Amino acid sequence: MSHSIDCIVCGTCVADVLVRPVPLERPVGGGRLFHVDPIEVTTGGIVCNTGVALRRLGAAVETAAVVGDDLWAGEIRARLAAAGVGVAGLESRAGAATSTTAVLIDASGERSFAHHVGAGALFDVAFLRRNAPLFARCRYAVLGYVGLLPALEPALAEAVDVLRRAGCRVVLETGGSGGSFDHVKAALPGIDVFVPSLDEARHHTGCHEPREIIACYRRHGAAGIVGVKCGSQGSVLSPSAGDVIDIPCARAPGPVVDTTGAGDSFLAGLVIGLLRGMPVAEAGRLGAATAACCVTQAGATAGLRDLGETMAVMAAS
Repeated sequence: MSHSIDCIVCGTCVADVLVRPVPLERPVGGGRLFHVDPIEVTTGGIVCNTGVALRRLGAAVETAAVVGDDLWAGEIRARLAAAGVGVAGLESRAGAATSTTAVLIDASGERSFAHHVGAGALFDVAFLRRNAPLFARCRYAVLGYVGLLPALEPALAEAVDVLRRAGCRVVLETGGSGGSFDHVKAALPGIDVFVPSLDEARHHTGCHEPREIIACYRRHGAAGIVGVKCGSQGSVLSPSAGDVIDIPCARAPGPVVDTTGAGDSFLAGLVIGLLRGMPVAEAGRLGAATAACCVTQAGATAGLRDLGETMAVMAAS
């Protein structure tokens, strides 16, 4: 089957409630009322964040996830469709609650999350198998977040195999603690792109420095592009064994408002670069520029720009 879709993003699909500013440096305490900016509802999770970012950068995008049969599911469908993202693989389950997150954001843009997994806990290998014809139309499949998909993770290697057999190149993303390293390392040989956050990678490996972490992933069978996202310190990417590249942060094209979704945006830019045949270093710089755009607005997608504008941010950094 021909690949008519550039990328399908599958896994964690969330309705986000944004609350800002919340003083994260100290406990709020009980019985208090404090004033915040207007509370916003938006989409979140890798399916929405990376899916919308990929579409904004010009990719043809589909999504696949388990949602509830509640008002949040309808809101997610409507917002994805309005962004030009396909929803053919969104499966509603009767009686389930759509995954939801309250995002608590301080004045500097740092955030904490109160998350209910909800229907995301029902996402499993059987779901992937049912949607194999959809995956067969896609060049890349982004799967995440490992750490928030309890029904899938014990069979993560099998899940990756299902996607590869459908003809997809597989991108794996982590969330929360990053999940069990036993599950991740069993899947590493089949993964084409794996760039967890520094905290998640430290949880996996017990290593502290990005190069040590990458070497650990390589020892456990990682053969594709491996890296570590290091927040404001940029990222480190390894296109192949023995080859390591530092990717600095791009200069944000405006004040930093909210870092929510920066990692998902980085991943979208990286994948777009790979889809366009860029060298890994250049694709990584496009990822950094996409993240730099993301953080200039509240929420994970409001600050995103099209490919031409994002490449201008990359060139200016």
